[in-house]
Amino acid sequence: MTALYLIRHGQASFGKADYDMLSTLGLNQASLLGQRWLSKSVPAKAFAGNMLRHGQTLERFMEHFPNQQVPVIFDAGFNEFDHVDVLTRYNKHWQNFAQMSEQISQDKDANRIFQQEFHQALARWTGGEFDHQYREAWPQFKSRCVTALKNLIAQELAKPSGNNYQASNNKTINTASNDILVFTSGGTIAVIVQHILQLNDQQTIQINQQLRNTSVSKLLFSKDRLTVDYFNNYSHLEVAGEQWITFK
Repeated sequence: MTALYLIRHGQASFGKADYDMLSTLGLNQASLLGQRWLSKSVPAKAFAGNMLRHGQTLERFMEHFPNQQVPVIFDAGFNEFDHVDVLTRYNKHWQNFAQMSEQISQDKDANRIFQQEFHQALARWTGGEFDHQYREAWPQFKSRCVTALKNLIAQELAKPSGNNYQASNNKTINTASNDILVFTSGGTIAVIVQHILQLNDQQTIQINQQLRNTSVSKLLFSKDRLTVDYFNNYSHLEVAGEQWITFK
């Protein structure tokens, strides 16, 4: 079976003008994950959404493999949902996301306040009653993410088998692993896990809220099987210390 690793981006810049840009901590989280990955096989291929935080996480991760030619494919199917649109439809004050997040970040309970706002906004988005108001309704978002996953798997299964070549002494040499990385976001990962495990929407929202920055969720797939091997592994951050573990 082929291993497919879903990697959430590093910490974004909540409270700043451009949320999509990784914070300094987010860049270091991605670098730490790349450093930890050196103990594993070099990945065969990397996919990423085309949001800035996806590309920056990928770039920092790949700095630890400077001499490896790992193909990279950007696919908007792995992009996160539009959180600004979701928040704005719930509360018009979020139309200026940077201003609102900056105001909230000044409060000593900033994380609790934002999570409360975001939870209510997500409940409205996923409820189904207001689908027509959103640029991308919840059912459309789920369909996009699952289609991106299915397309990736179909393309990989259609390839000639393996990364092997025949050496002059007739020994088969494996030049790389078959591991595939996907740099993406929490909502996308949660929806993909929902699809595989047949979770309901409420369970999907709950697991989305548990995903840490640069956490790794491992899938295994073959021609007739797709499973979740593990979910939300952030041991590389735990070793570094509690201050490295973030949610946004």
